[in-house]
Amino acid sequence: MSAPVLTIDGPSGVGKGTVARVVAQQQGWNLLDSGAIYRAFALAVESRGVDIADENALEEIAKNLDLAFKTHEDSELVSVYLDGRDVSKILRTEKTGEKASKIASIGVVRAALLKRQQDFSTSPGLVADGRDMGSVVFKNAAYKVYLTASSEERANRRLKQLQAQGHQGIMSQILAEVEARDERDSSRKHSPLKPAKDALVIDTTELSLDEVIAQVSELVKA
Repeated sequence: MSAPVLTIDGPSGVGKGTVARVVAQQQGWNLLDSGAIYRAFALAVESRGVDIADENALEEIAKNLDLAFKTHEDSELVSVYLDGRDVSKILRTEKTGEKASKIASIGVVRAALLKRQQDFSTSPGLVADGRDMGSVVFKNAAYKVYLTASSEERANRRLKQLQAQGHQGIMSQILAEVEARDERDSSRKHSPLKPAKDALVIDTTELSLDEVIAQVSELVKA
């Protein structure tokens, strides 16, 4: 019998990562941050000096991506290791996120990374967050969730996150970036951002993080 899978999809800024981490810890399941996979892939491509137009080279890197995740009970962060090196901090920069979003639209890359993501589905279970986990990567997942929120709320959350890290941010600029990324992700030819037909859709605009986690946890328990 295959391990149960919970998919958590949605655009940036809806809290997918935190919800996935907490629920994975509650259930004692493995964790897959698919966004981190694409970000790590972008780093791997950059470090090897590969042109993103070279699809053969991109496919080879994707197939052999050495990636691992580690959660910490005393921390909200999830450590990400690429080729055995902790790349967690650089992975979360806006620059890396932009590169990842552009590379993610390339069909050969998505196809090569599909199997790599499915390999994370091992006992006792998996919580996978991303943009096409329920609709493409784990179509037969037992539990599917799609988180959403207004673009203004997501931009505001990002601004607060930057400020908490000691960085400055301009609301109008962040909002424009959020909306541009939404447009790119939802209109791309391969695996566009959209809820799986059988996913539980949760609008997090007016909800606290604890309320969202409670709803997702209840779905798994039920």
